[in-house]
Amino acid sequence: MPELIRVESLAKYFPIYSGIIQKIIGYVYAVEDATFAVNKGETLGLVGETGCGKTTVGKLIVKLIEPTKGRIIYNNYDVTKVHGSKLKEYRSKVQMVFQDPYASLNPRMIVRDMLFEVMKYHGIPKPIRYDHAVKLMERVGLSEEHLYRYPHELSGGQRQRVVIARALTVNPEFIVLDEPTASLDVSVQAQVLDLLKELQEKHGYTYLFITHNLAVVRYMATHVAVMYRGMIVEKAPTKILFSDSKHPYTQALLSSVPIPDPTIKRERIILKGEPPNPITPIKGCPFAHRCPYVFDKCLKEVPPSIKVDNGHEARCWLLEKR
Repeated sequence: MPELIRVESLAKYFPIYSGIIQKIIGYVYAVEDATFAVNKGETLGLVGETGCGKTTVGKLIVKLIEPTKGRIIYNNYDVTKVHGSKLKEYRSKVQMVFQDPYASLNPRMIVRDMLFEVMKYHGIPKPIRYDHAVKLMERVGLSEEHLYRYPHELSGGQRQRVVIARALTVNPEFIVLDEPTASLDVSVQAQVLDLLKELQEKHGYTYLFITHNLAVVRYMATHVAVMYRGMIVEKAPTKILFSDSKHPYTQALLSSVPIPDPTIKRERIILKGEPPNPITPIKGCPFAHRCPYVFDKCLKEVPPSIKVDNGHEARCWLLEKR
């Protein structure tokens, strides 16, 4: 499949201010040197523990925040610095579904008005807006009557379907899904995941699926990128990552996934210590102080992304030794 979107060496540093004159005294290094690509019609799962920078990457791609450095290439066009009408056009092709559906909906507006607001902004003609809204409701498994409900009158699953419908209003090509099932119970999670897969198969949507749930990633994603402390430490096709991961952090994550068979025993990899402070600049491997295989070079130099196989890369000096 042809490549739809690529990010190259993407980074985001949030300034820390102090004092009466608000002087910058440091930075929060939220994302550091993120590079990956997503092909048309595929799903890239972006995984990692809380605070590793996953959501920031999603917001950077949608251009809700501006990158400190790096590039975002969409359909072979650099959109990193676009503004005005070009930014509006880009946002009609790239949408985002946020983690908390209730927080991302206006509690004072019915569903119809929220959809109409998006249509008005993107220039969808007034005479066809209602029919378009009804079709969107049907596409996400809701009915016309849901157009007249407020968010508090909907269940968690219905609210998430409304958020998905709103993202689909302008018929995007690329959708950033920021933990879209995290606030839902297990049965509703399965329904929303099936809906997303069905929409992708019917309409060819491309997803960046941000989550910390590896079971969901295994079900949804064609490729997986693993983040730690703002860096992508490993990326590979899903089957390869789950069967033959190379980075010690990825191996620790996979060892924590429950196996639905009590007769199978697997050794858990328990990581020592805490993730590094994001205020401190990275000097060596970001995982070095928790890695069981650390050696001198890990503490002094940031490892490059080393190719293991076709489509499989990892940032680990151990791979250089092999």
